[in-house]
Amino acid sequence: MDSSNSTLKAFIAGSCSGTCSAILFQPLDLVKTRLQTSVPIATNLAGGSSTLLRPGSVISCMGHILQKEQLSGLWRGVTPSIARCVPGVGLYFSSLNFLSSEFIDGQPGPLQAVALGIVARSFSGVCLIPITVVKTRYESGVYAYNSMVHAVRSIYHTEGIRGLTCGLVPTLLRDAPFSGIYLMFYTQAKTIATHGGHVEKHPIVNYSCGIIAGLLASAATQPADVIKTKMQLYPKSFASLHDVIFYIYQKYGLLGFFKGLSPRILRRSLMAATTWTVYEQVSKKLSY
Repeated sequence: MDSSNSTLKAFIAGSCSGTCSAILFQPLDLVKTRLQTSVPIATNLAGGSSTLLRPGSVISCMGHILQKEQLSGLWRGVTPSIARCVPGVGLYFSSLNFLSSEFIDGQPGPLQAVALGIVARSFSGVCLIPITVVKTRYESGVYAYNSMVHAVRSIYHTEGIRGLTCGLVPTLLRDAPFSGIYLMFYTQAKTIATHGGHVEKHPIVNYSCGIIAGLLASAATQPADVIKTKMQLYPKSFASLHDVIFYIYQKYGLLGFFKGLSPRILRRSLMAATTWTVYEQVSKKLSY
């Protein structure tokens, strides 16, 4: 198959899988973001000081959202999520396809899988960091944006380019290792599950291997996710990576770096498993 044609098909399949995952699991991402800002924190938004206080458990947080924002509130931020995931997942899979065809002969080994995942995710992460910032702020409920365009204009007007790229380093420290670790565990789990046979083509096997890989990769990258959220929500309070790490540790201890772990593990595991399963099924259809 022609390399450019294969890369395009990977982008289309990835975009389809990204759309499904973004819509299905947006409520879990929303709850995760809210939990990471659930403790009181003084802010200075819109010229005035305010304090945020939200429920500290997954169930109470979801109940609070349903009570205050109704069922549709659980999908707050789904538009920027789709705007980020559709091209982001497409870029990730097309980059992965290109790198694999150019530099890997056959099934990638564990270290090769880590390298492929990190490079592919870093590329898409850098390209889409402005949408990531908008998505995080939408979900937090801290900022009252009317639309994505309004959010981008508002951030650029008040914070400049720096505002649209804030949290890039922790975002890459979260997403790049996650993708590398996930791809390594995913490919190795499928190898173990199939014992060299062809049963890996079955969606149930793919999904099960994806869940296992997602659990391990999510837990390993949770601290970076907490740091990223803080930096993107409160850019005026945290000027550097060191500042936010010191703040979280001083205020909440080591456990502070794992706030929102439960919904993130659930969402990332299910989302990654769904994304890869849908991607592989769509890829097969496009290859016929």
